[in-house]
Amino acid sequence: MAERSERGSSLPLIIAFFTVVLVLVVVVIDASVAYLRRQELDALADGAALQGADLGAQGDAVYRGGLGEGSLEVSPAQARRAVEEYLRDVGAHAQHPGLVASVRVEGDRVLVTVSAPVDLPLHVPGVPLRPAVTSTASAEVHLDLVVPGP
Repeated sequence: MAERSERGSSLPLIIAFFTVVLVLVVVVIDASVAYLRRQELDALADGAALQGADLGAQGDAVYRGGLGEGSLEVSPAQARRAVEEYLRDVGAHAQHPGLVASVRVEGDRVLVTVSAPVDLPLHVPGVPLRPAVTSTASAEVHLDLVVPGP
């Protein structure tokens, strides 16, 4: 019986291991970039929602109808305008090309959703070249009316 040579049998294993490690590195790098972009969009959405709730509640209705009981109606038009101004003032569209923002008002609550494509540094087959990252935030306007005591 002739002895079989086992030379070269570890080479396919090394190539497979290297390929798996390379794919994992690419996935981790791309996921980190997408995560950091989402963190930036979280901060933008939070600030925009706060600005929209604050300025959206300072409308003419307060002067005409008073403050009411514990909540303040937010003007959808003023909230949208405040969010657009906030995003413009902080340079959001320059920092995040392709940024899209939507504003929804539900009573005393302002909901802001921002979405922007992210350029991934490395490309994994099957993954879009510029996937969109989205963040949503909300802010509410509540009144705490304190009546001074005697």
